[in-house]
Amino acid sequence: MKLVSSLSLALTPAIVSSHAIMQAFNGLAQGRGIYMPTYDGPIQDVNSQAMACNGQPNYGFKTPNEIISVQAGQEITGAWLHTLTSTGPDSTADNKVIDSSHKGPVMVYMKKVDNALNNPGAGPGNGWFKIAHAGYQNSRWAVDDLISAGGIQKARIPQCIANGDYLIRFELLALHSAHQRGQAQFYMECVSVRVSGGSGTKTPLTVSIPGAYSADEAGVFFNVWSAGNGRPYPNTQYQIPGPAVFAC
Repeated sequence: MKLVSSLSLALTPAIVSSHAIMQAFNGLAQGRGIYMPTYDGPIQDVNSQAMACNGQPNYGFKTPNEIISVQAGQEITGAWLHTLTSTGPDSTADNKVIDSSHKGPVMVYMKKVDNALNNPGAGPGNGWFKIAHAGYQNSRWAVDDLISAGGIQKARIPQCIANGDYLIRFELLALHSAHQRGQAQFYMECVSVRVSGGSGTKTPLTVSIPGAYSADEAGVFFNVWSAGNGRPYPNTQYQIPGPAVFAC
């Protein structure tokens, strides 16, 4: 991790307090199957139990009372908006999804659980595997693409996993203040699903959440503004936190 110079700090845009919530799964009504708060704040302690499926200091959570059926191999979507009342986002409207200053990657994880209604209780701990991620490519951050897509984040359920209950964890990492250690902003929500049609021919390697990220790793402790216009350090590839994407 490079040291942040006084010059780079002086050039850093003002930190904007603009948050986000993943609040609709697969085009269903807001909140169905999701452990979701009413407040849209981030989690910043990478060792917090709330890193798994959200939690304090956010509040007003509703525990899901249904398990959403999905097929192995199916494309899934999560819809992000700034607040629970930011309905009908215009794909070009800044701050409907998340403020455009909040550059960073997006990820999707899954965890096989005994009962997907145990959400968020089954979240913390080992068992998580990543099924999708996007970071910085072609001079654009994944958050830029998320805003352009009206807040729709996509992934695909692996065809080769076992059938059963899972939590699906949609995640966004905002790096606008990550040049200060411990100030990266993690946003996540977990969806309760039941997978059918899987072949069960491969077992993913898994990680623990919390535990998959470090406050000091390059993709978390990072000066997103060092090169201007939200570009990473010159000649440096941004390293998306967490494990590699699981492939069948």
